Amino acid sequence: MIKFDIITIFPNIFESYFTESIIKRAQKADLVQIRVHDLRDYTSDKHNKVDDTPYGGGAGMVMRIEPIWRCVQSLKSKGKAQNAKLKNSPAKTGSRTILFSAKGKKYTQADAKRLAKYDKLILICGRYEGVDERVAEQVVDEEISIGNYVLTGGEIPAMVLVDSITRLLPGVLGNPKSLEEESFSSMQDENIVEYPQYTKPEDFMGHKVPEILLSGNHKEIRKWREKNSKKRT
Repeated sequence: MIKFDIITIFPNIFESYFTESIIKRAQKADLVQIRVHDLRDYTSDKHNKVDDTPYGGGAGMVMRIEPIWRCVQSLKSKGKAQNAKLKNSPAKTGSRTILFSAKGKKYTQADAKRLAKYDKLILICGRYEGVDERVAEQVVDEEISIGNYVLTGGEIPAMVLVDSITRLLPGVLGNPKSLEEESFSSMQDENIVEYPQYTKPEDFMGHKVPEILLSGNHKEIRKWREKNSKKRT
């Protein structure tokens, strides 16, 4: 099992996505555990303040380090206590704490494979104008971006990471071969995108399925698929 601990100020955002389809089945099968934590529960003032104005001036608000640090420390200490109880459990690969950030490393399929080896992933969802830089420097292990664009928060990137890692775990997908042939899974080049797919009807308003796919000649079909797999630029 891999455990995802997601830190956010909008915990309800995740409910619909994580209670449907493959992610739902993976949780029911105890292949993954997803826990969402409200950052406001780790504040120390009566207003549950998680942000403040930036030093040096500027627009917007910046998320404070204190509640983030408290939450991460709490999750790490709980994880150590739980692992200590599992005397006969297999060797663990430890935990990894990740901050979603526009200046982070761009997320790839290789990262999904790498992170799938961890026992626990703590995911911090930023908001507002940004997060106090000391979180990146002192609290997390790495920063990740899912693309060269700006989002209103780290919740969508967190969903992307959970989804992309969960489907790599043994027993999650009905047919394991799906992982071998899909986009970005080529052993030679992870920029290879999967070949075109077709299903019924054979002819839709004059647009026909390539004849080779109807031939039953698996050798030629394999050649066609290799030829029509594309490299993303």
